[in-house]
Amino acid sequence: MAIAIRHYDSISDSLGDDFWTKFEQICFLVDAHPERFHFDPSGWRRAPLEKFPYHLLFYEELDGVRIMTLRHDRRNPRFGLRRK
Repeated sequence: MAIAIRHYDSISDSLGDDFWTKFEQICFLVDAHPERFHFDPSGWRRAPLEKFPYHLLFYEELDGVRIMTLRHDRRNPRFGLRRK
């Protein structure tokens, strides 16, 4: 996350802020409506960040959701899958 924010900040301060805002928005949406997101081949749900080539992988728990990773869309599909 910090690397992505630094990258976008190096392009424009407002772009880094926009990345953070989109990340917060998708986190709130995932928590409120996890069923709106499709399952990834990993078995976790996938939630894309609007305007940025990143997505969250998460799963539902009894008391909410657990976000497992923030992954670039072109990252190796196995990145982050060993997390528990």
